[in-house]
Amino acid sequence: MNIRAICAAMLALSLFGDVCSPAHAQSQAKVARSEKLPNVPGKSVTAVVVTFPPGAKSPRHHHAGSVLVYVLSGEVRSENSATGPAKVYKAGETFFEPAGSAHLVSENVSATEPATILAVFIADDGATLTTIDQ
Repeated sequence: MNIRAICAAMLALSLFGDVCSPAHAQSQAKVARSEKLPNVPGKSVTAVVVTFPPGAKSPRHHHAGSVLVYVLSGEVRSENSATGPAKVYKAGETFFEPAGSAHLVSENVSATEPATILAVFIADDGATLTTIDQ
């Protein structure tokens, strides 16, 4: 099995692409909750908690639908194709990834401390939430 096949399998299980880079071997992604939106037929909201180990980086990827991210702890650097240059976000700060955009940079700033985010997805029911770009 090649690395892309392994990543695809991990994506199906984790619903978040950052776990697929070698630096993320110890990352933990956990779906906190997922619900269909009764007032928006065909759409769901899914909250995923992701913990990045020190120095972890993810490959370029994109998400189904839109994503609102809240940094729970630590600091992450993020760059999205639709929202401008890379920026460091600290605990308590948020950033948004609009539908159709590419997540160009996603990394833990610290080489010694983990970082944790809450990613809230609004996407089609049953969508693969994260896809690694080739």
